[in-house]
Amino acid sequence: MRPLPQALRLLDRATQGANIVGTLLIAGLVILILWDVVGREAFGTPLPGVPELLSLSIVAIVFLQVPQALRAGRLTRSDGLITALHRRRPRVAAAMETLFEALGLLVMIAILYAHWPILTRAIARNDFVGAVGNVTFPVWPAKLMILIGSALLALQFAANTVRRFTKGSTK
Repeated sequence: MRPLPQALRLLDRATQGANIVGTLLIAGLVILILWDVVGREAFGTPLPGVPELLSLSIVAIVFLQVPQALRAGRLTRSDGLITALHRRRPRVAAAMETLFEALGLLVMIAILYAHWPILTRAIARNDFVGAVGNVTFPVWPAKLMILIGSALLALQFAANTVRRFTKGSTK
């Protein structure tokens, strides 16, 4: 097997895995919110820490699922101009999409560069959210998921460009 298609398939599996983790987090949050609402309404005792877990999980979920959205062509964008260009000027359309992917890659690299110290500091300081004595949660797992999602998104931006210009490595 050639290394490029194999690497692209491995990236796609990792991206799909991150998407599945994000989906499982959503399901877990739905159960927690349901438990919290039932506890609050039926017994007058909410489940402690649900707002804190929500605040950590929402951002992690977004970063874990965005790479799959890009891979599947479902990332939000305006398709009017690019669709017309694909029909009339395919090379211009390819150049514009390559520019979009290059800019996306640069943004993700900037996020990775800026976020790494935040993650290492959160681990070193044992940062947490919540109220001491009630419930606390470490923030580093969410920060790590942001880092993983950013890396996967950066790689998917690069992979989209590679797929566009490499025959036999299509979606």
